[in-house]
Amino acid sequence: MMTLQRSDRTLIERLPPVRGRYTADAPLAKITWFRVGGQAEVMFRPADAEDLAAFLALKPADIPVTVLGVGSNVLIRDGGVTGVVVRLGRGFAAIDVSGHEVTAGAGALDVNVAGVARDAGIAGLEFFSGIPGTIGGALRMNAGAFGAEIKDVVVSVEAVDAAGRLYRRDATDLGFGYRFCGVPGDWIFLSALLRGHPDASDAIDRRMEAIKATRDATQPTRTRTGGSTFANPPGHKAWQLIDAAGCRGLRCGGAMVSEKHCNFLINTGSATAHELETLGETVRRRVFETSGIRLEWEIRRIGVPDSTRSLKEVAQ
Repeated sequence: MMTLQRSDRTLIERLPPVRGRYTADAPLAKITWFRVGGQAEVMFRPADAEDLAAFLALKPADIPVTVLGVGSNVLIRDGGVTGVVVRLGRGFAAIDVSGHEVTAGAGALDVNVAGVARDAGIAGLEFFSGIPGTIGGALRMNAGAFGAEIKDVVVSVEAVDAAGRLYRRDATDLGFGYRFCGVPGDWIFLSALLRGHPDASDAIDRRMEAIKATRDATQPTRTRTGGSTFANPPGHKAWQLIDAAGCRGLRCGGAMVSEKHCNFLINTGSATAHELETLGETVRRRVFETSGIRLEWEIRRIGVPDSTRSLKEVAQ
C-alpha cells in the first residue's frame, strides 16, 4: 500500500469526515478505457458539490488531489496515484433543460448530454455524442469533435478551487484555446450551462447517427484505447504525421498504434501503462525525426511511473 511519509497515520485517518465515501488502495485500471494502471492511495467519491467543497477546505494542504472522470482520455501509470483521487459520480451527473439551454453536471457523460438535448429539440450539441468522457473533462481540455468545441456552446460554469471556494464564471473568462482551458489547474469543474438552438429531434438524431457512423468507420471505437493521443500541431494533423513517420501498427509489448487511425494507441489485451507511454514517446521521437514537429500529448498521463523501467526503451 502506498502511504505518504509525512505521518505515521494512514492517509484516510488524516482526511476530514465526509458524507461521500473513501476507499483505500482503490484499483484504477478497471475504470479507465485503457484498462491499465495502478491504485489510488485513496479514492474519494463526494456525495455532492457541498461535500466536495468541504473536503477541499478541510483536508491537510500537503495531500495532493487528482480528479478522474470516466477515464476515457487518461493514462494511469503503473505505480498508481498518491494522495486522493476524486471521482465525481451520480451527485454530479444531473442534466436539466430550460428553453434552449442545458445544465449538465461535471460528471455527466458527453453522449448523455447530446441525447437529452436531442430529445428536447435542442440542436448544436450533437458533437458531444462523438466525444468520450464527461462534461468536466471536456471543459478542462476544451474538447471538440466534428467541427465544434465545447467553447462554442458553453455559457457559464461552476467550479471549486483547492481551498473549497466556489466560483461561477462566464465562458469569456475561461481562456479557452485549442485543447486548452485557462482556469487554474487546481479548479474542479462542477457543472456547465450550455446553449443550443431549436430544431426537430429527428433531424438532430440523424446528425448524431452520422457522427456515430463516421466514428465507427474511422476510429477504433471497440478497442481498449484512450481516444486521440496527440493534439494536432498548428497547420497539421497528428495522424498524418504519425503515418508519414512509419508508425502505423507500431508495437511495444501489448501496446500498438492503431492500424485504423494512427493517432490512437491500443491496449491489445496485455499492455502495461509503461508500454503505452513508451510507445507514445517513440511515436513522438520518430515524428520529430521525420518532420521536425514535436507532438504534444492530448491524453493526460497521471501517477507514478514504473521505477524499474525507462521510457527510453525502444518499441519494436
